[in-house]
Amino acid sequence: MSGSGSVFDAKDFLRNVPEDPGVYRMIGAEERVLYVGKAKNLKRRVSCYFQRTQPSPRIAMMVAQIRRVDITPTRSEAEALLLENNLIKTLAPRYNILFRDDKSYPYIELSADDFPRLAYHRGAFSKGARYFGPFPNAWAVRESIHLLQKTFRLRTCENSVFQNRSRPCLLYQIKRCTAPCVGLIDEAAYAGDVKLAARFLEGRASEVIDDLTARMNAAAERLAFEEAAACRDQVRVLQAVLQRQFVDSRKDEDVDIVAAVEEGGVVCVNLAMVRGGRHLGDRPQFPSAAAGIGALDGALAFIEQHYRHQPLPARLLVNVPLAAVRTLMAEITDKPCSPVAPRFQAEKAWMEMAENNARLAILARKHDTGRAQLRLDALREALDLHEVPARIECFDISHTMGEATVASCVVCVDGAMKNSEYRRYNITGITPGDDFAAMRQVLERRYGKVASGEGVSPDLILIDGGKGQVGAARAVLADVGLESIAMVGVAKGEERKPGLETLIFPDGRALNLAPDHPALHLIQEIRDEAHRFAITGHRAKRAKTRIGSRLEDIPGVGPTRRRNLLASFGGLDGVRSATVEDLCRVGGVSRKTAEAIYNALH
Repeated sequence: MSGSGSVFDAKDFLRNVPEDPGVYRMIGAEERVLYVGKAKNLKRRVSCYFQRTQPSPRIAMMVAQIRRVDITPTRSEAEALLLENNLIKTLAPRYNILFRDDKSYPYIELSADDFPRLAYHRGAFSKGARYFGPFPNAWAVRESIHLLQKTFRLRTCENSVFQNRSRPCLLYQIKRCTAPCVGLIDEAAYAGDVKLAARFLEGRASEVIDDLTARMNAAAERLAFEEAAACRDQVRVLQAVLQRQFVDSRKDEDVDIVAAVEEGGVVCVNLAMVRGGRHLGDRPQFPSAAAGIGALDGALAFIEQHYRHQPLPARLLVNVPLAAVRTLMAEITDKPCSPVAPRFQAEKAWMEMAENNARLAILARKHDTGRAQLRLDALREALDLHEVPARIECFDISHTMGEATVASCVVCVDGAMKNSEYRRYNITGITPGDDFAAMRQVLERRYGKVASGEGVSPDLILIDGGKGQVGAARAVLADVGLESIAMVGVAKGEERKPGLETLIFPDGRALNLAPDHPALHLIQEIRDEAHRFAITGHRAKRAKTRIGSRLEDIPGVGPTRRRNLLASFGGLDGVRSATVEDLCRVGGVSRKTAEAIYNALH
C-alpha cells in the first residue's frame, strides 16, 4: 500500500493506513529508501512523522524528501520486527541509525537443577532456569557472582564436575561454596540460600539483610553461635557492598540512565544501570550510521532498539527532551515506565557520570580512529593502491599433518576487526596436507558467491602464505572474474620472527617493510587474527573427530550408549575425565564396557 505523486500528500495517504502492526518504508527520489521502521499501530506511528514540529532536524530533513510511503501490515509485532530487520539489512536505508545487537548483554543464570548453579550467561535462555539482568558489562556480572559466592556460597561448577566429585573442592575450603556435590548441605537449606540470592539479584537487598539479621538473632537465642556468626558475616558483606557504592540511592530501585552526548560530530549513547540502588557501571555505544545525527536522534534510536530485547526498568533517566522519549515509549511498549530528567542528588550524580564517560569514550574513539586511519594510509602507500582499503579479508589454513583441515576468513573494516563477519570453512576432498588445494577451495567458496552478487567484495585480500598460495589464489580470482581485487601474500620471515615477513604480490614482486612500519603492524594484526581463528576451529574439529571416532570404535558402544555417555558427562571432555566407577553409573554401561571405554580414552 502506498501514496503516489511527485509531491507526497500525507493527509490523503494517512486516511487509508490501517491501525495494524506492520512495517513502513519511506521512499525518496529515484526510488531510494530513506527509512524503514516498524510499528504496533501503523496509523499512529506514521502520523507522527507528518506533524507540524519534528523532534530533530534530521527527521525533518528526511520527511521533506519523502515521495512515497510503502506499508506492509503484519499479523503481529514479532513478525513486524523480523521483517524490519530483514529490510534494513537488505536496503541499508540512509536515515536508519543502527547500534550493535544488544542481545549480547550478559546475565546471571540460576539453573533449574536440584542444586541450582550460579553462572555467567550470554545468548538464548534455557527453559526452567532463572535469569537476572541485563548487566552493562562482563565485569559487573563477575563482581556480582563473586559477591553471591562470598555471601550465599552457591555452586558455580559445571554439572559434569558437580555430578562426579567425591570430595569438596577448593571453593568449599575457602568458604565460597557449601559443597552440595558431596552432601555437606541438604537440598532444603541450599534452596533457602538460592532464594536469598534471587531476592538480592531482584534488587531487594534490604529485605535480604533484614531476613539474615532475623536469622542471626534467632540462632543466638538458640545458642547456635556458629550459625549466628555466619549470618552476621553475610550481613556485613552485603552492607559493605551497598555502602561502598560511589553513588547510592539508598533505595531498592531499578533505574536505567541513558546519556546521549555529541562532540565534534561524533555521537555516543552511554547506558548506565542501577539495580537495587547499586550502580553497576555503564556501557558506551556508537551508532553505525552517524552522519548528521544529533544527541536526540541517537538517544531515540538506542532506546527503541535496546528495549525491544531488554526488560524495562521502573524508571528511565534521560538527558534529552522528555516529550520525544515519552512519545517513543508509548509506541514501543505497553508496560509502565517513566522517562524523567534527573532531579535528586543521586540521579544528577548518575547522569553526570554517564555523560562524562560518554565524552571519554568519544575521545578514545577519535584516538583509535586516527590511529587506524594512519595505518590504512600507510598500507595504501606501501602497496601502491589507488585508494585506502576500507575492507580487507585475510585467509589462513590450519591442519595437523593434513588432519581436520580448516580455513579461516577474517574481515577488517576501516582498520578494525569485524568479528561478526568472520567465517570458517571445513576443507574436504583434497589430498591431506595440500595447502594450495585448500586455499583454492576456500577462495572458490568465498568469492564464487561474491561473483554471483551474494556477498561484499573486499578492497584487499591477504593470504597467509608465499608464492604457491598466492598463485593458487590468483588463479581462483581470475576464474570468477575478480582478478582486479588487490591481493598480497604474507610469507613468514626467517625463524618466523615478527617484523621479518615478506609481502608477495601476484606478479612475483616481493616487498619487505621495516619492522616498525605502521602498515606492517596492521598486516600482522590481521594475519595473526586469521591464524588464531583458523587454529581454534581446527583444534575443535580435530578433538571432535578423534574422540568421536574412538567412541564409535569401542566394542559395545553403539549410538544409544554413545549418546547417553555424552549427555551424562556434559560432552567429550567429561567422558574422558570420568573414572571407571563413574562410567558404570550410566544406564546400559557394564563394568566391562566401562573399562573398555576408559582404556580407549587414556
